[in-house]
Amino acid sequence: MANDVRTHLIGLLLGAEEDWPRAFESILSLVGPVEADGVTHSITSERVRIHPFDLTDPVRHGLVIDRLAYWYYHPREWLKKASLMNDTYLLNSPFTFQSMEKHSAYVAMLRLGMKIPKTVLVPYKNPVDNVRWAYTSSKYNDPFDLETIAADVGYPLFMKPFDGGGWRGVSKVKDVEGLHQAYDESGSMLMHLQATVDYDKFARALTIGPETMVMDFRPDEPMHNRYAVTHDFLSPQAGWEAETVSKVVNAFFGWEFNSAEMLVAGDEVYPIDYANACPDVAITSLHYYFPWAITALVRWSTYCLVTGRKSAIGVRNPREYFAIGDDPDRTYQEKMQAYRELADAEFETGRYWEWCDKNLPHLPERVLEWVESDDFDRLLTDTVRGHYPEHEHDKFIAHFRGLTGMWVTDQRG
Repeated sequence: MANDVRTHLIGLLLGAEEDWPRAFESILSLVGPVEADGVTHSITSERVRIHPFDLTDPVRHGLVIDRLAYWYYHPREWLKKASLMNDTYLLNSPFTFQSMEKHSAYVAMLRLGMKIPKTVLVPYKNPVDNVRWAYTSSKYNDPFDLETIAADVGYPLFMKPFDGGGWRGVSKVKDVEGLHQAYDESGSMLMHLQATVDYDKFARALTIGPETMVMDFRPDEPMHNRYAVTHDFLSPQAGWEAETVSKVVNAFFGWEFNSAEMLVAGDEVYPIDYANACPDVAITSLHYYFPWAITALVRWSTYCLVTGRKSAIGVRNPREYFAIGDDPDRTYQEKMQAYRELADAEFETGRYWEWCDKNLPHLPERVLEWVESDDFDRLLTDTVRGHYPEHEHDKFIAHFRGLTGMWVTDQRG
């Protein structure tokens, strides 16, 4: 008897990106038909178009990778409709966007006992755009002393928007003069004051489903040089904890494609930013790590579609995490281990890797061959020519060829 044949369509909802979508499409084409449990699964992708839609219109996509809806409301509402009406799997779900404000993530992880630096939310510098603000402000807003709050947090400190977003509005404040300047410039942004940490390493973790890569990040460098290719740059304990923080925050909030930033001092890990609706996956910044990231995105998308995994609508129930966090008899390490076990269960980590070994064993080698191919080199050179001035093309093509070539050499090794 012939196998049942099922086709799956992945939608790519995109903004101004060309590099990773091209890579995703190329790697997805390497997957081939997947034979699982007597069924042949064929998986393709397309770039989603934006147009008026009836709320009862059918949706062809079984899964959508969203890079647009965080700031563009029309496709956001289409995603909600696709999820609620058509059971489309979403990476990430717009129902979680409210929690992607850094404020919510800080509060939740503080409740779980993670080492978030001291953080204070202060009112807007400028009035909000609402005719009722003046009355409410005069009647209910308490006066406050910004300098006293900053002194309590301690200098130097960071002033940054409560909702974050690509380092927008972030200031390192060293003294009272800088404090007032940063607050005056914040305008209508709602700001946190956050303590700094004397750290050895700045770690950035990219998590896609069950897969996490913790990278040595240098925020003061130009973007092409921020990710250092430094293996084992953290101690085993700090590396495990940085990976755990990223996995746990994703499982807690229902994010499946997200990056987290942490300051690391010895074995101590201090999470400072871990809510990104559109985490950086550009070849011109990830370079060495780019093939892994796009392969992970293809693997997780394929796994979700073929196994029929259902996405949750909205943030997961946090009570299991709170029960662990509130337990006075558990040490910090015991709590982190328990949180990670919940996260691994949420993302089916053990089953996922067994499934990939059984159904996608050919993919790593095929990806290696592709990264060595002319097709990949065209993607790289096209991206450089689209992002850098002409007089820098040769320099950056050589730079990124060297780093991606290093990845191939390391994988071969």
